[in-house]
Amino acid sequence: MSVDVEDYFQVGAFEHTIPRSDWELWPCRVEANIERILSLFERHGIKATFFTLGWVAERYPHMVRRIIDAGHELASHGYGHQRATALTAEEFRQDVTRAKTLLEDIAGAAVSGYRAPSFSIGGGNLWALDVLAETGHRYSSSIYPIAHDHYGMPDAPRFPYRPPQCPSLLEMPPTTVLWHGRNLPAAGGGYFRLLPYAASRWLIGQVNKKDGRPAMFYFHPWEVDPGQPRIPGAPLKSRFRHYVNLSRMEKKLDRLCRDFRWGRADQVYAAELA
Repeated sequence: MSVDVEDYFQVGAFEHTIPRSDWELWPCRVEANIERILSLFERHGIKATFFTLGWVAERYPHMVRRIIDAGHELASHGYGHQRATALTAEEFRQDVTRAKTLLEDIAGAAVSGYRAPSFSIGGGNLWALDVLAETGHRYSSSIYPIAHDHYGMPDAPRFPYRPPQCPSLLEMPPTTVLWHGRNLPAAGGGYFRLLPYAASRWLIGQVNKKDGRPAMFYFHPWEVDPGQPRIPGAPLKSRFRHYVNLSRMEKKLDRLCRDFRWGRADQVYAAELA
């Protein structure tokens, strides 16, 4: 179980609507939403991995310590939610180093995992894996093996692997189900909100039973917040992706937590990381 810790105004869907220079103008809701998520996990006895933006951690260090104190894993989502595809190697290095240093200073614990914003590592920028290894990360969960208009590397492996370009790093892909030669997304996010819960439960069950593997699931704090401010001027497609079924998300997550056993990425994949 994983959470990508970012606020509603920082998402990729609105990156062309809200400039980063305006982030400080929007009311932050991430801290309250994280409290709701921590309570949900506590009720179900779940420990998870929180891929956290450095920008958010810098402003809410107490929230980061709450995550650690509750027994969850703290991992990096980079500093400023910039897609890896939009950065040079040196810019990417600066971003991930800044985030890792900041998170470790706040938490007083090592940060070994990273997830690229919008799963923005793929065939065109696999050099990013070398940078992650060189900056002290042990694993990544950044390459989504699906076809998508914003990201994806459909021919990448579906389950944790060590990329031949960077064997010192373990890649933990978001979960997919192979269906008639095509990988179907089964890892959460907008797909989980859009699909009936029974479909998501079936997809994850297929991975557990047919493939005999654990699933890598993810969601965001803003997805449990149907009362968040609406973004004016955003494209219709972006608004649909962001707002669809927000009011149903928390109940669906509650069922998901009840129907499956979940754990931290570093513990679930401990054997692969060894």
